[in-house]
Amino acid sequence: MSVLPSILATRHLGLDIGGATIVTDVSLEVREGEFLGIIGPNGAGKTSLFNLLSGLYRPTAGTVSLDGRDITHDAPYRRTQAGLGRTFQISSVFPRLSALENVRLAAEAKLGGMLRFWRQASHVRTAVDRARWALGRVGLGASEQVAAGSLAHGDKRKLELAMLLALDPRVILLDEPMAGVSTADVPQLAEVIKAVQIEERKTVLMVEHHIEVVTGLAERIAVMHHGALLACDTPAKVMENETVQAAYVGDAL
Repeated sequence: MSVLPSILATRHLGLDIGGATIVTDVSLEVREGEFLGIIGPNGAGKTSLFNLLSGLYRPTAGTVSLDGRDITHDAPYRRTQAGLGRTFQISSVFPRLSALENVRLAAEAKLGGMLRFWRQASHVRTAVDRARWALGRVGLGASEQVAAGSLAHGDKRKLELAMLLALDPRVILLDEPMAGVSTADVPQLAEVIKAVQIEERKTVLMVEHHIEVVTGLAERIAVMHHGALLACDTPAKVMENETVQAAYVGDAL
């Protein structure tokens, strides 16, 4: 079986802030269509790595490439245009707008920039159609007129995923999507994420503290420790790795 090419890669990526090393010498290749989990305790550098990948932080060392193109110095919006999408630990929806309007705004951005009232009716219909498709894809088709702020937390996470789908990214970065989601709703959200990855052929990188979720979804797991990449392998091999076990004595993965 042929190995798919890398779509996202870092080379010796590093970040120092105020003399403190936050991320150090991370070289990582993510294959197109892969689901990569990223784990590690608080302070391991997981979210900082996402900030470097998405352009919120500029590295002090190393490079980031997307589909073979160096994006190390590209602004976040340039990376979005190039096909890199991201969610955050804290829910980031417009609470007073309906679920449909939240996703429509994302679709408008994908179709040609800022929302303007004088756009052609066909353009608006296209954005609405794409928004409805995305909502249905994550299981929120019946909630399109519900104010985003009134949705349950798990449904807000689904809404954020729908907003990403409306942008049609090739690579999706999910930063702790299960944070704040009730235990009962975690399995359903995990199923939605996996279905999107497989059926929409997306590459997914997910930072998550729920180890059982990561091992159930990811094809490989990258372990961060003190800002460095400690290991990257299949879930079974990572959990059996003696170096990983030794590093995390007293820490919950």
